[in-house]
Amino acid sequence: MKVAVVGATGLVGSKMLQILEERNFPVTELIPVASEKSVGKEIEFKGKKYKVVSMTDAIAAKPAVALFSAGGSTSLEWAPKFAEAGITVIDNSSAWRMDPSKKLVVPEINADVLTAQDKIIANPNCSTIQMVVALNPLHKKYKVKRIVVSTYQSVTGTGKKAVDQMRGEREKDIKGSNGEYPMAYKYRIDLNAIPQIDVFLENGYTKEEMKMVNETRKIMGDDSIRITSTTVRIPVMGGHSESVNVEFEKDFTIDEIKRILSEAEGVVVVDDPAAQQYPMPMDAHEKDEVFVGRIRRDETQPNTLNLWIVSDNLRKGAATNAVQIAEYLQAKGLLTSRPVSEKIEA
Repeated sequence: MKVAVVGATGLVGSKMLQILEERNFPVTELIPVASEKSVGKEIEFKGKKYKVVSMTDAIAAKPAVALFSAGGSTSLEWAPKFAEAGITVIDNSSAWRMDPSKKLVVPEINADVLTAQDKIIANPNCSTIQMVVALNPLHKKYKVKRIVVSTYQSVTGTGKKAVDQMRGEREKDIKGSNGEYPMAYKYRIDLNAIPQIDVFLENGYTKEEMKMVNETRKIMGDDSIRITSTTVRIPVMGGHSESVNVEFEKDFTIDEIKRILSEAEGVVVVDDPAAQQYPMPMDAHEKDEVFVGRIRRDETQPNTLNLWIVSDNLRKGAATNAVQIAEYLQAKGLLTSRPVSEKIEA
């Protein structure tokens, strides 16, 4: 089928292309899309070169599916135009996640909510994805009451400019035209930790922190879950880590928790304190699984568990999750290229 990748030259877009190839998604024709300044540039996919095209040309090409990773404002403007042409959009930005008319999907949890009528599908926030993949199977058994999560997020979550900033600070050899290092953050990131991801809101939390609160409830289908979050940027090149404290309605045994997680789709348990084995970002690099370790009971209150959750934020936290959604739609025969108006008349 024809597949468009919008934002094909960015970090996540490039990763989407890599994963489409790795997973052998049935791409008969690739339509790479980027900003006007990138139109005409060439990218390579499966040994073949494709020219970057404009949004308008991409819609005219009528792909069956378009994977978007070009930012919220771009998605708000263009995703409806793709959808109106009958193209299924899987969007990686925050633009549509909390729209009540749009599905927010992690395939291991709720892909079954998707239908052929869903023309704009939201991909959750990277930090949310890895947490819910680990917690949802436990929620089914013990029912989550409250989550306290602190994140340790890599610079790749911000984008290429942040990677260049950290490399510049570390290697002293990447400078802009003005002789200065590119600054994605207000402060130095190397040898530092910045307790702010996205902008602050009136309640004192950042947008990233509230994304984790609201998206988790929507994906897990339970607005009663109480969630509080602190998100922190750290000088790691790839892979997000999370310290998660979760209170359940029912009691558990650690052995049963480990068994459930070991059997859960997309989860790998790495938990052997005696051998100093636990998940780390470098071990999750270029992997699609969510890694869970440091599994232990919170001894200060009943029915409460501590977990350490790590995943590659560009893969499962973004690109892989989007491709998995496309795979599900394709397997279920839900990808069509008929305009919405035609579907309604039919």
